[in-house]
Parts: sequence; C-alpha cells; structure tokens
Amino acid sequence: MSAELLREFLTLPIFQRIFVSIIPVLFAITMHEVAHGWAARYFGDHTAARLGRLSLNPIKHIDLIGTIIVPAALLLMQAGFIFGWAKPVPVSMENLRNPKRDMALVSAAGPGANLLMAFFWGVVLKISLLFPEASTSFVLAAKYMGFVGIFVNILLFAFNLLPLPPLDGGRVAIGLLPDKLGWYLSRVEPYGFFILIGLMLTGVLWVIITPLWIGSMYILRLVLGL
Repeated sequence: MSAELLREFLTLPIFQRIFVSIIPVLFAITMHEVAHGWAARYFGDHTAARLGRLSLNPIKHIDLIGTIIVPAALLLMQAGFIFGWAKPVPVSMENLRNPKRDMALVSAAGPGANLLMAFFWGVVLKISLLFPEASTSFVLAAKYMGFVGIFVNILLFAFNLLPLPPLDGGRVAIGLLPDKLGWYLSRVEPYGFFILIGLMLTGVLWVIITPLWIGSMYILRLVLGL
C-alpha cells in the first residue's frame, strides 16, 4: 500500500477502475450489513433472517444510490477514495436477550466485518505482489482489487466507528455509556445525518477519522508486510 500504487490505480482507464472495484465495493458493504444480521440472530433477533437478508448475494442488499451511484460518481471524479452503503439490515432491539449490551455488539459487528475483509484483501494484494514481473490480466486484476478492497474496507471501518447515531459507532457508544448519557446521545439520531453532512462539507469528518484510518492501515501493513 503506497502512494505509488494509488497513482498507478488512478492512471487506469475509467472502465478498468470500475471493473476492478465492483467486487471489493459490493462485498465490503454486503458483508458489513450481513454481519449485523448474523450478530442479531446470535443474540436472539431473527428479523433479518426471516426477511432473507442474511444472504451473501449482493443483489439483496443493493441500494441504488449508495451501492451504485455514489461509488461510480467518486470513481468518475477521481476522488482518490471509494465509498458507499447498502440497504440497512433490520434489527428489532426488543428481540435481543440483553437489548442495550447486545445492540452495541450487533452494531460493532459491521465495522468488525470490514476490518476482517481488509485483511482478506491485504492477503490478495500480498500474493499478487509476489509476482512483480507478471503482467497477466489475472495478477494485475488481483493487485488492484486487493488495493481497492483494503482502501474501502478500512474507510468503512473508520467511518462507521464515529460515535454519532445512526452510525454504528454511535450505537456502540449508547450501549457503553451509562443509561442517562446513552439516552441523551440517542436523542441526537434524528439529526445525525445532517450533522454528518456538515462534518463532511467542512472537512472536519476527515480530520476525525483520518488518525484511525492511518493507524488501521499501519497495523495491516505491519502484519502482512505490505
């Protein structure tokens, strides 16, 4: 993982960038949502299972704007990062055995899945780099898919840990805080989206999540020797 690899990726024709990004982006957001559903089922809520949302088939989780339009627009604009989301997996908190604790764990499962996916794609990238002289389509595709997979999963991991409802980090914080403080934080949820947009437009969001993103990338590179 380096600035050189990012520049190399950005010099690819746009159709090639979209092609190698489809699978990493789809499965980053799919695994994120399915992990919520799996965790909810483990703790007693079978809502997602009944609705067929525990499938790894990305089609069941695609959101037109978040899964297709936003990531494609970022690629076309050469934004330097790829971001998106899927349809949220429904969780009925009242079905959980210990609602406050279990909801925090269910929420944490999504970013946790992204972190695991980042390591998976890191292994894909590592293997592709073992063949530096190879220029076959398969090796090059694996290299760029590994790069995109790491990038988008670490970004989703860091972004979703922001302690702002309705993000996963906000729900984890509600579960960890004393009841009164958790209640006050939960009252922010109706305004969370607008706060998030404000943080994005002012650039504050990136200031907040960049240290976590860089730290996670550093650990991944250290463990995998990238």
